[in-house]
Amino acid sequence: MARGDRGRQDDNGSDGGNNQVRLGPRDSLIGKLTIAGDLHVQGTVEGELAASGDIQVDSSATVKASLDGRNVTVQGHVQGNVTARRRLTLAGSGALNGDVRVSRLSVEDGAMINGSISMQPAAADEYENGEAPVEGDTVAVAESEQQG
Repeated sequence: MARGDRGRQDDNGSDGGNNQVRLGPRDSLIGKLTIAGDLHVQGTVEGELAASGDIQVDSSATVKASLDGRNVTVQGHVQGNVTARRRLTLAGSGALNGDVRVSRLSVEDGAMINGSISMQPAAADEYENGEAPVEGDTVAVAESEQQG
């Protein structure tokens, strides 16, 4: 079963924006999940995942779904399109098959990505300091990608 851990609540009972949902390694989800907060996936997902916060896909996860989040980190296997409003990070153990829309992209050595990549600046409200990146900001590319 998925577990949701609520962050601190305001005096009026509304969520303070720290909602965190974890799909454990034995959990599976088929369908659409939209949450206000962060999502941590360790199990199996088929469908659509959308989070107002960050999405993390662990190395134990298998995801056949579209992902839409602020920062998306992939350490496991994802088959589906990914939209990261700030940054997509593909860890060395990560594999992504699908089209990607990002503001910033980081691909570690050993990671695999198959699909088209579309990069665009993030909206100013997507950055913690309220400022969008300026001209001259770089995209992190693994050393093996630079050589080849």
